[in-house]
Amino acid sequence: MKVGYVALVGCPNVGKSTLLNRLVGQKLSIVSTRPQTTRHRILGIKTTPRAQLVFIDTPGLHAGIRRGINQALNRAAESALSHADAVVWLIDGPRWKPSDEPVRRRLADVSAPILLAINKIDRVTDKTSLLPFLGSANEGREFHEIIPISATKGINIEALEQCLIALMPEGDPIYPGDQVTDRSMRFFASELIREKLLYRVGQEVPHALTVEIESYTETPGLVTIHATIWVERPGQKAIVIGRQGEVLKAIGTAARRELEAMIEKKVNLQLWAKVKEGWSDSAAALRRFGYSD
Repeated sequence: MKVGYVALVGCPNVGKSTLLNRLVGQKLSIVSTRPQTTRHRILGIKTTPRAQLVFIDTPGLHAGIRRGINQALNRAAESALSHADAVVWLIDGPRWKPSDEPVRRRLADVSAPILLAINKIDRVTDKTSLLPFLGSANEGREFHEIIPISATKGINIEALEQCLIALMPEGDPIYPGDQVTDRSMRFFASELIREKLLYRVGQEVPHALTVEIESYTETPGLVTIHATIWVERPGQKAIVIGRQGEVLKAIGTAARRELEAMIEKKVNLQLWAKVKEGWSDSAAALRRFGYSD
């Protein structure tokens, strides 16, 4: 078999998580329009009769932000590159942006083959406008392949996958054929709750939110989850709770329904909102909430 690791990298909010979900065929990474939606390194495993591709979804690489959580996100993304047999660099359409420059600098020393994936081509009405960019994209960096794709619509995803399989070394499967990720349901519960939070209050409290699962208990036919939503200021807590608790209730209902569909059991989800000042810049808090190397 052809077996290996593929790192999905790019600046924040270019569609890496959408691409991972499309490649694997199910939702593993949460998705929102907010930067820093992906905060953890997540493996997505795709096994076919002739190959096993282990995709590594990474937080977006960025520069100029020195808060503890941003440094932790950069370390998670950079760590994935050291394990990769190939790299997919995802960019937002057929143009370079200033936010792509930190990614370019970080990839300068990567020896693994790099594929440039131009995402969101379904939004490009005049496809001939791709030609000038395709002709100049290799200037300054020789890419193994340049592939226009749409992670949302599935355009050219099969071509991208076949190109990656050809680059993988031969070997035995790393994971069982029916395994699709290395993360637990406890982890996915926290991420789904955070996704619903970003949808409801992401504009008011985009980066000060994190979710901690206090307990996750399974019994026949029922999963009971107690989770705490941590914010950094009392005003943010009030936003998360909402008037008479309506926002917190709506978030809990949306997360519970999606969890029940995923687990195929009834879910009893209990949510609390609490304040921990400065958690996103505290090394101890970041370790506690899972933002470690």
